[in-house]
Amino acid sequence: MTSSPTTPSATEAARAAGAAVRSRQILDAAARLMEKRGSESVSMQALAQEAGVSVGLIYRYFGGKDEVLLAVIVDVLDAFAADIPEAMEAAGDDPVRRLAAAFDAYCRVIDRHRHAVVLTYRESNALSPEGREKIKLLEVATSEPLREAIREGVAAGLLATDDLDLVAYNLLLLAHSWALKHWYFERTMTLERYITAQRTLVLSAVIPADHRAAYADLLGA
Repeated sequence: MTSSPTTPSATEAARAAGAAVRSRQILDAAARLMEKRGSESVSMQALAQEAGVSVGLIYRYFGGKDEVLLAVIVDVLDAFAADIPEAMEAAGDDPVRRLAAAFDAYCRVIDRHRHAVVLTYRESNALSPEGREKIKLLEVATSEPLREAIREGVAAGLLATDDLDLVAYNLLLLAHSWALKHWYFERTMTLERYITAQRTLVLSAVIPADHRAAYADLLGA
């Protein structure tokens, strides 16, 4: 009895899975090297060596170093776009809990991509004008779930703020600080403690006193 031939769909799936693994190797290696040395100082040969692939393989996925840098940054924003809505959905309908879940998810993505986040701050000016504009648009889009939750919380009387953009971007900057100042925070706290402390700091400022008892678990009580 002969075995049935591999179906085209199975073959395509295997190829796609292999390509995803190789692309992840390249992006992770690029984030580490470029964050350490600066994108201008990283050669394609050095990147290939760090990733454990050939230079030719990198060029199969990216047109050059500029494309690699842009892909590293977009990769983080894509993770936000995937993880944050999922976390908010799991949190249910309460806008305060949805906001807390969004911040939690944001911090966890930052933790997984710490090198890439630092690289974003250091090297985004090295992108083309088109690349920088793409990053700006994606950043606004991925921060919208935070604004949405704050907007809903204010409408329900569960949150009090006159500037939802300011609250949203304060949360984003606090999440980014886990990467930007990780060398300092890792001395005294875990990611879990960091999330709890920063969430408590912001929510304590925007949850009215008469609603705080309902969210004692989010306020570190």
